[in-house]
Amino acid sequence: MTSPTALFRYNLHDALVAGIREMVVAGTLRPGDKVPEQELCQRFGVSRTPLREALKVLAAEGMLQLLPRRGAIVARVSPEEIDELFPVMGALEALAGELVCRRASDAEIGQLRAIHDRMMEAYEAGDEPAYLQANRSFHETLVALAGNATLQTTYMQILLRTRAFRFVARKSAENWRAAVSDHRQIMEALAARSASRLSRLLRRHVMGVTVKIARDALAEAAEPGTSAVHLVETGSD
Repeated sequence: MTSPTALFRYNLHDALVAGIREMVVAGTLRPGDKVPEQELCQRFGVSRTPLREALKVLAAEGMLQLLPRRGAIVARVSPEEIDELFPVMGALEALAGELVCRRASDAEIGQLRAIHDRMMEAYEAGDEPAYLQANRSFHETLVALAGNATLQTTYMQILLRTRAFRFVARKSAENWRAAVSDHRQIMEALAARSASRLSRLLRRHVMGVTVKIARDALAEAAEPGTSAVHLVETGSD
């Protein structure tokens, strides 16, 4: 039987990993940022030992880099990784779309519609942080509703490496319009349960405007005087 102390330590470890992971995914900690260990200890009410154990887990996921005598930094994504990761993400979302069309209930399709509508409202209001949060929720919910645990786990692993260039990086007006146009077509295909069309649209969305946004953000980060990807503040909720 698991002792209360062991259970507490297990829950604390999981909570730390999840909390720091969400800070990175949400853009509170940005690519290239040094992880502020003292601030995180105060935020989560822990000592350095459990915090550093959590950082090791996130480093193993590829989210952080542990540097000798310098602590941890949030990992950056290279151009080569964009070429490797986004095609896989596009394939996973394409498969997720097919599965959702075949398996999701009307209520679940309605759930995606509600998130989509929040995205469109945020776009019309020019509220990019709200749009980005809803955008991330839409894609994560789509994958979750596919009902395939292996698919979802693999997708989330890749998302952790690409989150800053997909759901946090600031979009140009042209890229934002293109993304919204894609999403309107995606929602139409979802509502019609057109599995093959939705699959094509999702793959095209990821490999088209999403990759362009990632490349633009990476190019901006490489400009003189810019130390990391220019991100909008999305908060940590």
